[in-house]
This record gives sequence, structure tokens and C-alpha cells, in this order.
Amino acid sequence: QVQLVESGGGLVQPGGSLRLSCAASGFTFSSYAMSWYRQAPGKERELVAAITSTEGSTNYADSVKGRFTITRDNAKNTVYLQMNSLKPEDTGVYYCNALKTTVRTGRKYEYRYWGQGTQVTVSS
Repeated sequence: QVQLVESGGGLVQPGGSLRLSCAASGFTFSSYAMSWYRQAPGKERELVAAITSTEGSTNYADSVKGRFTITRDNAKNTVYLQMNSLKPEDTGVYYCNALKTTVRTGRKYEYRYWGQGTQVTVSS
């Protein structure tokens, strides 16, 4: 049974920090690219940060570059999002995502899993 369980959300003042964790089970974690998405009230879900499966290359939304850092620990099947200098516009539900793409007999297959989300609220 595939599970992605996020933790670490909460209420923080502007300028503060939070560290989100996502514990994975039920699939080969090291074979999947991992990412964090967020969804603010009334807005579409957006990609915040991503990290590849093996090289650990990272990618960030422009709005969080220099403030957020995504890392992964393949030995612990966990991905993290360190969030510093938080702003009110960072408020939303943060979701963990796992993605693996394979090609067999010329056809592309995508395997994608989502966590249940964790609320982050930045407010004074």
C-alpha cells in the first residue's frame, strides 16, 4: 500500500521557518522524483520544489528560490522542505508528490502518488 505522509506544518509568523517532512512507504522511493506542491485558498495547486531520484538535482518555483530547500534521504524514504523567511503568500496546503516515468515498448507510463497535505499558515 503506497503512503506519503506529510508532517511539520503549522502556524508561523512572517520571517519564520518551518521544515516539512514526507515519509514514503509502499514503493521504491529511490526510483521516484519527489516534489512539493502547494495550494492556496481559491487557487490552483502549484509546484514549489522538486528533486530528482538519483542525482538529487533540484528545481524551484521563482517565488521560493533562495528561501526554500528541498532535500531527500533515500535511506529513510523521506523528503524534506526547509522553508525560511516565510511570507503570508506562502500560506496554503502543502502536498508531497512522487513521480516515476517509464517507457516500455515505445509507450510512456507515469506513476504518480500524492500525500494528504499539511497546512502551512504564515500570519502575524
